[in-house]
Amino acid sequence: MLKESAQGILRDSPWIDGFVDANDKTWSGFCQMRRQLRACRPDAAILLTNSLRSALTMKLSGVKTVYGYRREWRGPLLAGGPAVPRNAQGIVPIPMVDYYLEVCRFLNLEIPAVVKPKLFIGEALRQRGEMLLQRCGIDESDFVIGLNPGASFGASKCWPAEYFAELADQCKEHLGTKVVIFSGPGEEAIVQTIQDRAKAHLIDLRDKGVDLESLKPLVQRCNLMITNDTGPRHYAVAFDVPTVVIMGPTDPRFTASNLEHTIVVRKELPCSPCHKKICPLQHHKCMREITPGEVFAAAEALLNTCV
Repeated sequence: MLKESAQGILRDSPWIDGFVDANDKTWSGFCQMRRQLRACRPDAAILLTNSLRSALTMKLSGVKTVYGYRREWRGPLLAGGPAVPRNAQGIVPIPMVDYYLEVCRFLNLEIPAVVKPKLFIGEALRQRGEMLLQRCGIDESDFVIGLNPGASFGASKCWPAEYFAELADQCKEHLGTKVVIFSGPGEEAIVQTIQDRAKAHLIDLRDKGVDLESLKPLVQRCNLMITNDTGPRHYAVAFDVPTVVIMGPTDPRFTASNLEHTIVVRKELPCSPCHKKICPLQHHKCMREITPGEVFAAAEALLNTCV
C-alpha cells in the first residue's frame, strides 16, 4: 500500500505484485482504498508507518492480522510487533533500515547477512531515460554530476541555492563535467536562483516531466550525486552512485547505513540536529557554515576513492 505518486519508486521490482493506492486523507479516497484492500484479501499486513491512523485503516478495511511497532497507542490493534528502542533520553536513534528490519526479526523472517537497498528499472523505463538523456545532450562518454538542491521536508534541509551555484561552477571548471539539476514540485525558485547565479551551463530538468519513477534512470546515469539529505540520496545509494550528502538539521544516526560510497558533510553545532522544518533560530548555521569549497573537496576525495 503506497501513495500513487510514489509507486513508481518501486515499480519494476520482482518482489512486488501490485499496489493499493494509499489515500485515507479523504472519505472517498479511504473508501476506494478499502475496496482495493478487501479485493486483495490479505492474510496479514506489516505497517512501516508509526501512526495510529494506519493501524485503524487496516482494521477498518478488514485486515485481521496486523504487525508493526507498538507505539502511538495502537498496541491493542496489532497482532504483535517490536517495542521502540528507548533509553533515558527517549527513542534511541538507529538507522531506519535496522528499525524496519526489527519488524522482520520479530516475525522470524530470514534477514540477509548484508542488507543493501535496491531499485529496479524495466526496459520501457530504461528506454525513456535514455531518450531524455539524449535530449539533454548527455552522451555515454560524459562525466555527469547530479545536484539535488531541494527537500520536501522543509527549508531547514536546504543548503543555500547560491552555494549550489558556486559549487556547480567549481565542478565545471575543475572536473570538466556536465551538471544536471534535479528538482521536485515547489522547488522551481531554488533551481532558478542557481541558474541565475551560476556562470556555467547547467542542465535543468524542470520542464522535462520527471517524476519519481523517471528519476531512477537519471540518477543511475550520474557519476556523482551531491544532494541535501532527501530522497534522491537514497536512489543514488541503491544504484551505487558516489554521493556527497549535505546534512544540517537531521540526525546522521538515522541514515548511518550503506555509506561505503557516501560522504556526509555536516557541522557539529549545539543546536543541531533539531529536526525542525524551519530553523527556529533563523540563522540556519548548520547549513550556511558548510562552504562550497568543503563540499567540492569532499566530492574530489570521494571520486578518488571510488575510481
